[in-house]
Amino acid sequence: MKVSYHGHSVVQVKTKEHSILIDPFISGNDGCDLDPNTVEADFILLTHGHNDHVGDTVEIAKRTGALVVAPNELAVYLGQKGIETHPMHIGGARNFDFGHVKFTQAFHGSSYTEEDGSIIYTGMPGGILLTIEGKTIYHLGDTALFTDLKMYGEMNDIDLAFVPIGDNFTMGPDDALVASDWIKAKMVVPVHYNTFPVIEQDPQEFAQSVKTGEGRVMNVGDELEL
Repeated sequence: MKVSYHGHSVVQVKTKEHSILIDPFISGNDGCDLDPNTVEADFILLTHGHNDHVGDTVEIAKRTGALVVAPNELAVYLGQKGIETHPMHIGGARNFDFGHVKFTQAFHGSSYTEEDGSIIYTGMPGGILLTIEGKTIYHLGDTALFTDLKMYGEMNDIDLAFVPIGDNFTMGPDDALVASDWIKAKMVVPVHYNTFPVIEQDPQEFAQSVKTGEGRVMNVGDELEL
């Protein structure tokens, strides 16, 4: 299994048979190296409904036929746009062809802003515990620090975690370090930073400060093998 990072919170997981995209914010994201017109996807997983996470989901799903797995209200909303979706909710888990998905809590908001400026409520935000080929990846989504992260660390053997560090809209580096201690991942990768001026951070400083597990900065396009 290969896991790659593509700016902001965009993660791609490739197995021998499947390609999974998480939060594919590509168009309008100068820090992303993917092309929404050519990127492969069999499944798209979404943590919440903000535009910088839903991104190009509809266009990619229509082109590829990818199944979109998302929190219930977001999945229903996107399904009305003519794509195939599977709704889930916080605490719920399900086996798919590619692996096991469980949605965790995240303390944040979730809404989608239409082109005309109208705002659509898209339910609860979440994180995603993704288990494939015996390895567990935890994408925390956008979240504040909260103590139940300790529970997720105790209940799961997490191999790789993607942790937001941007501050302002999510945890900043200090809180993200506490979260990293709590979830006990073997490797911690910072995400959701430097896309906009208000979330500018030093990812290297964060990674070097991680005490529980290995802190690792993934540059855009970098790939890990699990």
